[in-house]
Amino acid sequence: MSHATAAPLPAPLTGDQARLLSQFAADADRSALLWASGYLAGMARALTPTGLALATAAAQPTPIAVQPATIVYGSQTGNAKRAAEALHAQLEAAGLPARLLRADAYATREVANEKLLYLIISTQGEGDPPDDAIGFTEFLLGKRAPKLPQLKFAVLGLGDSSYADFCGIARTLDARLAELGASRVLPLGEADLDIDSIATPWREHALAHAKEFLKPAAPAHLATVTPLRPHAAPTWTQDAPFAASVLANQRITGREFKGTGFRRYALVDKDIRHLELSLEGSGLSYEPGDALGIRHRNPQCLVAAVLVATGLHGDALVDHDGHSLPLSEWLSSHRELTRLSRPLLASVAERSGAQDLAQLLQPGNAELATLLGTHQVIDVLRRWPAQWEAATLVASLRPQVQRLYSIASSRKRVGEEAHVTFDVLHYSAHGTDHLGAASNFLAALDEDASVPVFIEPNERFRVPADSSRDILMIGPGTGVGPFRGFVQERAETGATGRNWLFFGARHFNTEFLYQTEWQEALAKGELHRLDLAFSRDQSQKIYVQDRLREHGREVYDWLQRGAHLYVCGAIGMGKDVHEALLDIASTHNGGDADAASEYLSQLQREGRYARDVY
Repeated sequence: MSHATAAPLPAPLTGDQARLLSQFAADADRSALLWASGYLAGMARALTPTGLALATAAAQPTPIAVQPATIVYGSQTGNAKRAAEALHAQLEAAGLPARLLRADAYATREVANEKLLYLIISTQGEGDPPDDAIGFTEFLLGKRAPKLPQLKFAVLGLGDSSYADFCGIARTLDARLAELGASRVLPLGEADLDIDSIATPWREHALAHAKEFLKPAAPAHLATVTPLRPHAAPTWTQDAPFAASVLANQRITGREFKGTGFRRYALVDKDIRHLELSLEGSGLSYEPGDALGIRHRNPQCLVAAVLVATGLHGDALVDHDGHSLPLSEWLSSHRELTRLSRPLLASVAERSGAQDLAQLLQPGNAELATLLGTHQVIDVLRRWPAQWEAATLVASLRPQVQRLYSIASSRKRVGEEAHVTFDVLHYSAHGTDHLGAASNFLAALDEDASVPVFIEPNERFRVPADSSRDILMIGPGTGVGPFRGFVQERAETGATGRNWLFFGARHFNTEFLYQTEWQEALAKGELHRLDLAFSRDQSQKIYVQDRLREHGREVYDWLQRGAHLYVCGAIGMGKDVHEALLDIASTHNGGDADAASEYLSQLQREGRYARDVY
């Protein structure tokens, strides 16, 4: 049908037309609405006389198709995700076309055609990528990565300067993109745990550049369209946590004694706790695999020790970052007193004049990692004494970081509760006792107390959507926590897939966490197999990775049949388990080590090999 001679304007919408248009608008996202508005405007102009069409075109310019900026993020604990979402929201608010993708959802073949890429990525462990960015990283660093002369890019790294390779993976990828011919439009941003001090100005500069590089996807009068279904912000966040009541705080490890009579003493005294909190009335929701964020107060004995070491008074009023608080309150609730950072060490070196500490801070000094791993703040203040002012101390210490604990329950079984498993850190070093700040705060809570909490989603660490899939869970020590939630969830939903758990600890008698629950789960058929590794109960140490190798044929068969594999626990254990899995895959694929590595990488890309390591 020809519209060339059509004179009258379209009549008002019929009922069916209005219904269809409303249905489309309700289901469409912002990009679709902007595109549709331009498309319909063009259709309307085609139905008008030539003179009117020209006048309409002059008054309402046609939307310009512009390739959107791409924001890719890799996040282990959610911080990089939040930073990426904030940049995406800023670009959208400015009417600029942009898309936001998690690294494992990004089709790497598309990088060859990208024009503007913002990469926001956290560093995991000693310079490693987060699990959701492993495949993306391997691609960019590998032989298949294309030359990228057309690409403009900027990288924001999130890290922890208590690790020697601070923001290591961000530095690596920033250098690699430039090596591939891409043009850097912003200097690499390196954010410590005080993320916003670096991330906020980095995003502002990124937005300013995008405004220059990208033309709006639609005229200004269209770009201000408000999305019909904005994302609902969580009610309770790390900045505004919910006060959860303590329901139970139970020690689940025993004491092993040696000797008799007056000579009897505790040989093993590891304190691992099971904490149950009420979320009633909060509206908070979680899935097994998510983490519970907790805001803690530092132990008063540690605050007092820092005041003595610095010669300062706790009641001294300190103005910092828009807040005015007594120094004791800054140290109790707003500053890290157990984890070191480079800025603090640099400040100590400058104020004390300690050349040995200044030398440790030189680039490439491998001994810095030893210092970071063996000293707390109090150790450094005592080892290199200096004259301090209260305001300088507060500015030198890093902001307190909320701790994340894997949730050890399923809401389908426990209702409006969240359970966590944690190890109470207490050890001797440098001639004095040391405490874990958050774990000792939690251990001291009684059933009349409350604790500020929030939920930190972990979308990659979930039970399979296909409940018929088998799962293998590897969780020594407190790493078994989320798998308690997994088994509960699978039982409550009637999953038909099998559940196989590998658990390890030092001693069977004192550290077999949730022993009774696992035995009951086996009896009920909720847990189908349990393999144990207690490292100190015999002369030869046995770990979970050894049990994996012992059952390598069956592990490989489960994976070949579609099973999902999960690992939770310490970073070092995660690496040992990964090496065992490489050995298993290589042994049973004919000895091809490269193929075994690619096999595990493929499992990770498919979401069938997920880790929660710390």
